[in-house]
Amino acid sequence: MLESTMQHLMTATTRRRTFTLVAIGLVTSISIANAEPPFHVYAPSPNSKQLWVIAAKPSSAGLELAVESKVDMGFAGSTIAVHLTKPILYVGAGGGARDAVPAAVISLAASGAVTGQQPFKLKHGTAYLSTDRSSRFLLSADYGSGAVDIYGLDDKGAPTKWVAGRDEGRKEAHCILPSPDNKHLYIPYVKGNNALLQYRFDAKTGSLEPMEPANAMPPAGTGPRHMAYHPTLPVVYFSNEQHLGVSVYDRDGEGRLKFRKVCDAVTADEPKEGISSSDIVITPDGRFLFAGIRGHQRDFDWITRYRIAENGDLSLIGRTPADKIPWGFALSPKAEFLLVTAWTGATITAYKIGQDGSLAKAASVPCDKNIFDIVAR
Repeated sequence: MLESTMQHLMTATTRRRTFTLVAIGLVTSISIANAEPPFHVYAPSPNSKQLWVIAAKPSSAGLELAVESKVDMGFAGSTIAVHLTKPILYVGAGGGARDAVPAAVISLAASGAVTGQQPFKLKHGTAYLSTDRSSRFLLSADYGSGAVDIYGLDDKGAPTKWVAGRDEGRKEAHCILPSPDNKHLYIPYVKGNNALLQYRFDAKTGSLEPMEPANAMPPAGTGPRHMAYHPTLPVVYFSNEQHLGVSVYDRDGEGRLKFRKVCDAVTADEPKEGISSSDIVITPDGRFLFAGIRGHQRDFDWITRYRIAENGDLSLIGRTPADKIPWGFALSPKAEFLLVTAWTGATITAYKIGQDGSLAKAASVPCDKNIFDIVAR
């Protein structure tokens, strides 16, 4: 009887151990299956006139970043955008002669390597490039002149001609990004121009029509800079270059913006002079938002982290230290990592995004100084 009982206990223990090992193996398999696959990071350097191509290899141990190549561009590229469906990048210069600002279409192989480039010309310099939601048009906003330009794209993704634009007599335009329904464009202006112009966008012709009111009238001193759309709600978020926080706007049924609130990134007693906000990204699940703070004249460089409520409201959950002057932001293709360029720190750094919105430094690679923009693919 005792022997039988002992055998039963040993058999049960073995089964439990076997089940545990199988469960561990299953969890590991699921984890590996859901892990971010290898991807590439692309960043144009105006200093070296090269496109930096960086290979990113996630693993169970973390992430490895390595410079794969530096592609000579022949001009000081500063902004970059990615075609939504084709292996194509667009790189543009921040300034140059009118109607002759250098830019290039960058072709990519399935491996992510650059296979070629085709030059084209922009009407004005560009502080921000994007495509519309159908990838039929390339959109550009110029910081220097404040002009907005729309270029047609052919079936292969190559720019054809300038098709539309606006010049409202304001300088310091800083972003252009179509609404999720591809029906509206919002152009934020920073510093003393402090404006938020709103347009109807014709996705067939590329034309723009000012809305009424033409200016959403951001609160004085906010300086809306870059923007991010909520993935499911009619809500838009702007990083405030001057106010050091994020503004929340609602979009009504006609696409008009209505200011809701500002979520501050600094307390009342913290320094604000010589500091400004930079880029902004939102996770695809709409749970978290990240924005940069640049300490131009003091040691105050952060990635601010926000939690997004079900109604789209923001709450600051913390700040993560960043290398000097965090400037350009991008999410990895599966949004497991946040990629950040450091303007004077001369690094590109990847942070692992936690389930609670935390950021843990995963890898960093040295790069040129003065890199503005970055994309991941």
